[in-house]
Amino acid sequence: MLDQLNRINLLFDIYSPLLTERQQEVLHLYFSDDYSLGEIAAEYSISRQAVYDLIQRALGSLDKFEQKLGLYRLFNDQQKLLTEAESLLTDKMMTEYKVKRLKEIISDLRSSNEQ
Repeated sequence: MLDQLNRINLLFDIYSPLLTERQQEVLHLYFSDDYSLGEIAAEYSISRQAVYDLIQRALGSLDKFEQKLGLYRLFNDQQKLLTEAESLLTDKMMTEYKVKRLKEIISDLRSSNEQ
């Protein structure tokens, strides 16, 4: 559940400019400000079902943007590589293998940014 919420928040951070203003506002209220469906419905003078449907459509849009653009996946892949590189660098013994792996990580990061 927490992983899903983190995923939604990251997708929102990346793709929110592609959503409508109302979708941005409602998702922000629901996921960031922790408003209930009823509170959002009262704010916009619409039904709870309309809020729910709006949230579901907006989440569907975020998923479609990710399927087409893949920026969330790219971000996660880069974070994993950076974490691995950091781990290699914090080890006091720098072996030839570790130097080679760090060069591979740098190369992978460069190529992922060129795509």
